[in-house]
Amino acid sequence: MGFSVAPATPASDHDEGPADEFGPYIIADRAKWAKLAEEMPVSLTEETLNSVRSRLDTIDLAQVRDVYLPLTELVNLYVMHTGHLYRATHEYLGLKERRTPFVIGVAGSVAVGKSTTSRLLLELLAQLPGRPRVDLITTDGFLLPNAELQRRGIMHRKGFPQSYDRAALLRFVMNVKSGIPEVSAPVYSHLTYDIVPDEFVTIRQPEILIVEGLNVLQPARRRKSGHASLAVSDFFDFSVYVDADEADLREWYLERFMTLRRSAFLDPRSYFRRFAKMDADAALAYAENIWDTINGPNHVQNILPTRGRATAILRKDSDHDIEWIRIRKT
Repeated sequence: MGFSVAPATPASDHDEGPADEFGPYIIADRAKWAKLAEEMPVSLTEETLNSVRSRLDTIDLAQVRDVYLPLTELVNLYVMHTGHLYRATHEYLGLKERRTPFVIGVAGSVAVGKSTTSRLLLELLAQLPGRPRVDLITTDGFLLPNAELQRRGIMHRKGFPQSYDRAALLRFVMNVKSGIPEVSAPVYSHLTYDIVPDEFVTIRQPEILIVEGLNVLQPARRRKSGHASLAVSDFFDFSVYVDADEADLREWYLERFMTLRRSAFLDPRSYFRRFAKMDADAALAYAENIWDTINGPNHVQNILPTRGRATAILRKDSDHDIEWIRIRKT
């Protein structure tokens, strides 16, 4: 196949080669990777792709075929073999409990394209043999309400790990993983930039659950007692980190902000409606400040350090195209 193994040597955010300090990973460029799924029994139409593609994302059907079909097949292998292990273990222990959901984490920076990746995986995994029930939850719903962020004085740290109700998120994933029939999560509105009061989404025993968020690969925190607590990532069976150079991330964020200024921000209900009427230069300066003081530092301090914990890393180039893939050896 021609895959290479990444040595355990230091890597930077600008790394485009196989080295990774957390290695070893198996590396493939896009051409080699694409050959893995030439017989995949799933497909995607242009109409469906348009419905799942995030604003400004340039992903096309060729990239779905070359990148996401092999990724879907790999996830399917993990699902099947995890199922084999589950059945063997329960047979050995004399248990007859229902198999728990297979949980996938999708992480990466603001503006990198996590949502597109997550929705694509949902569409493709749901087409696998047996038509498994696949659900998607984003961790935005577990952000603390704006009023609480302001009360704690951390509104300027929205998106940082401390801005989430981590206990509630952990409890949600644990309950889903435990097979509880119905588990509810809060709903977040990107329009109002806040949690929607008294609105919830309910997950009902999916076979596969995708959990998307900035910080989903964060390791467990150490308690004051010295003992490590549980982390959401402890319950993942597979994880994906969508990666890109920091300069590209910044550019994509600014481009998205200015596009939204001419569209979604025009809605009278929008939290950012004031930017729709603001001078373009002033709006751009504001967006630059948000990236440089919030999103950028969060990426460097909290998100990027979790990259090496992922099962798969998808590296984008400046045009949003996946240029290479890393798969952690098992």
